[in-house]
Amino acid sequence: MAADYTEDDIKSLDWREHIRMRPGMYIGKLGDGSSPDDGLYILLKEAIDNSIDEHIMGYGKEIKVEIDEEGRVEVRDFGRGIPLGKLFDCAAQINTGAKYDSEAFKKSVGLNGVGIKAVNALSDFFEIQAWREGETKALEFSKGQLTVDMKNPRRDDGANGTRLAFELDRTIFPAKAKFKEPFVEKMCRYYSYLNPALTVVFNGKKFRAKDGLLDLLREEMENEALYPPIHLVGKDIEIAFTHTAESNEEYYTFVNGQNTSQGGTHLAAFREALVQVIRGFYKKQYEPADIRAGIEAAICVRIVEPVFESQTKTKLGSATIVPEGESLRTFIGNFLKTNLDNYLHKNPQVAESIQKRILSAERERKDLKGVQKLARERSKQAKVHNKKLRDCRVRYDSKHKRREESTLFITEGDSASGSITKSRDVETQAVFSLRGKPLNTFSLPRKIVYENEEFALLQAALNIEDGIDALRYNRVVIATDADVDGMHIRLLLLTFFLQFFPEMIRDGHLFILQTPLFRVRNKKETIYCYDDDERRKAIHKLGKNSEITRFKGLGEISPDEFGFMIGPDMRLDPVEYEEGKGVKELLAFYMGKNTPERQEYIIENLREDVDKQIEAAVA
Repeated sequence: MAADYTEDDIKSLDWREHIRMRPGMYIGKLGDGSSPDDGLYILLKEAIDNSIDEHIMGYGKEIKVEIDEEGRVEVRDFGRGIPLGKLFDCAAQINTGAKYDSEAFKKSVGLNGVGIKAVNALSDFFEIQAWREGETKALEFSKGQLTVDMKNPRRDDGANGTRLAFELDRTIFPAKAKFKEPFVEKMCRYYSYLNPALTVVFNGKKFRAKDGLLDLLREEMENEALYPPIHLVGKDIEIAFTHTAESNEEYYTFVNGQNTSQGGTHLAAFREALVQVIRGFYKKQYEPADIRAGIEAAICVRIVEPVFESQTKTKLGSATIVPEGESLRTFIGNFLKTNLDNYLHKNPQVAESIQKRILSAERERKDLKGVQKLARERSKQAKVHNKKLRDCRVRYDSKHKRREESTLFITEGDSASGSITKSRDVETQAVFSLRGKPLNTFSLPRKIVYENEEFALLQAALNIEDGIDALRYNRVVIATDADVDGMHIRLLLLTFFLQFFPEMIRDGHLFILQTPLFRVRNKKETIYCYDDDERRKAIHKLGKNSEITRFKGLGEISPDEFGFMIGPDMRLDPVEYEEGKGVKELLAFYMGKNTPERQEYIIENLREDVDKQIEAAVA
């Protein structure tokens, strides 16, 4: 008999309970801070965004951000300050804010008065204070509940504005969750690029940009520009772009000061409008891909009441610049049609450089055509039967509720892939087995991706031939042995992805699997150790007579043991790089033909390592 379904089965959650029970709806994933899209950075951003909105409205020229070693965050602005009588409502009354009235905050970042409440609900400690005309009020919360209505709050310098302070609730976030300075600095830099009159101070370091998005391109671009960046500024729109010799497209997009890392309608409008203007100027029906090949662009628009596709605001969904007004497509199209066309007429050398780059991309595309045809035929066969791929049932490009868990392990050799295959979750975990050491792709042309059978099959397995929009697996994990050969294979694979698919890394899809080096056990307990320090602690705990096993490779770990290593608690190190920070030079050093220089570096560092070991032994 079916269970009864009554009024008692219908539950209404308090706003705090809902945020704490379903934090992913508000801040995305609950990571430990090792990835820039982890939820703790969303909380920081929510705390700063309100201050940014004040600045945009013309109030406050400085925002101070401080994060101490314990992870306590403090954000202070010098805007008008929250009206004191509404301080509690703004901190703890869901859907309360000034941004519903477009006259008060015409082009704000905020959605519906949710952000600060999410910070409050997900913080073990949360404090909010406002100063207005010599008066101040401060409230303290814990997990969204008011704990202290301060009678004598600190005065500071008394300048108008608002201060927020919070500490993460470690019952919600991982215990080791921590803000990484490079990610916070990048956030602060972006805020300064988009607001040239604003100074952002993070732990005493000042960020200020004079030339807006032009400064962003200069700072972030790693590859050499083929011509000086074109910088176009209009009412509620700013665009800067240039081309490089690379084949990838690189975009930095923003709405009302918000970094929309996943793009959205404004990016689609820009890409379309650029093609139309370029075709019109040269009176040639160039292929869109040839026009955009190697482009690096930054786009910022300011619109009234923006609609994002989620509370994390990483993708714009708005179709118009004002509700029921002009479409974004028309707005951006008209702006480029007038301003870019005028610029190209006034700067014939730049126009010539752009045309040369388009023709170069066209030649590259035609050269690749024959190779791609062969690769597509191979890819079709691979889809039918890719011997190197042991697929899973749930894909990232589906609508399955577990799509975020979809993972592809790239292993070296059959023994390692055998252990993983036997212990994996067949629903969400796939395995791709390498034959041996893959080709070093550094400085090789893109056609190598298609000509090299192993890389062609890997590309087919990932379904990234035409970009990563249809990527089959959310996480691509390099799982190699923890020895010299394993490290070399890691480097070769990283070189491949950095050369041809950097967006895989930029969008947080590539990881390194950490597997134990040692197993220490006695008759009662087994401890797996990932480094020498953990091994020493395990021996101390289990006794000197405990059995110690050194794993030389993944194939030596039995499937029964491997299960937990790739389970929910598996150790994954995200592959990250800071754009514009010499990635090419780094690859050239480690993977280029500078063997004598590299040898000298290794010898010097080995000597230093040996000296340290001798000192430790003597001590």
